[in-house]
Amino acid sequence: MFDQQPNLELFFDQLGLDSSSEAIDQFIETHQLTMDIPLHKADFWSKAQQDFILSHWKKDDEWAMVVDILNEQLHKEHKRSGSCSL
Repeated sequence: MFDQQPNLELFFDQLGLDSSSEAIDQFIETHQLTMDIPLHKADFWSKAQQDFILSHWKKDDEWAMVVDILNEQLHKEHKRSGSCSL
């Protein structure tokens, strides 16, 4: 288990991505999704990354809130009303 509270930086680490604030901001800016694409189905994830995202969201564990935050951030430019579910 982790000693730290899960956050976007640790989540990006778990996904094997650059977890600096600048890199996360850049990732979010350049990977916007339309509302019809669930977070875990985005074509930029590897199979392992998709599985990690979906499993933690389904388990509703300590990472689920971070998954929800990332989901909202990656759909923010296409958000109408409500949010896109996984």
